[in-house]
Amino acid sequence: MNDKEIMEGILLTTKGVCDLYLHGSVESSTPNVHDAFSTALNDAICMQNGIYTAMQSRGWYPTQQAQSQSIQQVRQKYSAQG
Repeated sequence: MNDKEIMEGILLTTKGVCDLYLHGSVESSTPNVHDAFSTALNDAICMQNGIYTAMQSRGWYPTQQAQSQSIQQVRQKYSAQG
């Protein structure tokens, strides 16, 4: 396993943890539990961002710029529904 594969695995795991913490926060029955999940979620999101940034800086997580036409189509679609 190379460094890129390890980082991909860590990123996927962290994203899964974010999902679990989000649901825990939304479904919590007491303020204390809600606060604990919300704090954990925020920490996990910060961790995910750090991993993403490290991968992107190495060229391991390439992104594409959205085309202006695609953005306009989405804007029109959702502004018409409002």
